[in-house]
This record gives sequence, structure tokens and C-alpha cells, in this order.
Amino acid sequence: MKKIMMITAFFITLLITGAQAQATDAREATQRVRIHQGRKSGEITNGEAAHLNAQQRRIHRTERRVEADGKVTRRESKRLRREQNRANRHIRRSKHNGISK
Repeated sequence: MKKIMMITAFFITLLITGAQAQATDAREATQRVRIHQGRKSGEITNGEAAHLNAQQRRIHRTERRVEADGKVTRRESKRLRREQNRANRHIRRSKHNGISK
């Protein structure tokens, strides 16, 4: 009985970790698309795009480091979410600051 419960807990942990990684990857992709669209429409300047893309690379690097040991702790997940939220705000501000080309 213990063995079955341990195996079940292990698989549930794998599913949750995988879902978190996919959610972060999807959010990263969405933010990169928003940066590209803003650049294409002229809402985001070259300098702003460079800054935002560098921020996305830092987030991706942090995500790889966090996932390297195979376990994403609640604290690490919170940190990634906070970095993604911050990047989201920066993209929005860059797109709506009235500076173009």
C-alpha cells in the first residue's frame, strides 16, 4: 500500500512540475510575440525591444537553472512568476508610452 501511494505521489509531482514548465514556456512565448508585434507596429523602439528581449533571456536562464535539479520549489515558482509579471508590465509600458520610431 505504501509503495502504491509513493508511486502515485511521484507521478503527481511530475505532472504538476511539467504543467508549471509548460505554463511558463507558453507565457514566455506570448511575451516574445507581444514584443515582436510592438516592434513591427512601431510601438516599441529598437532600444526598448533590446531591453525587453534581454529580460526574456534572463527569465529563460533562471527557468533553466531552477528546473536543472528536476524539482521546482514553491519559492522558485513564485520567483519565476514574479519575474514574468514584471516583464509583462515592462512590455505593456513600452507599448503604451507614446514613443514610436
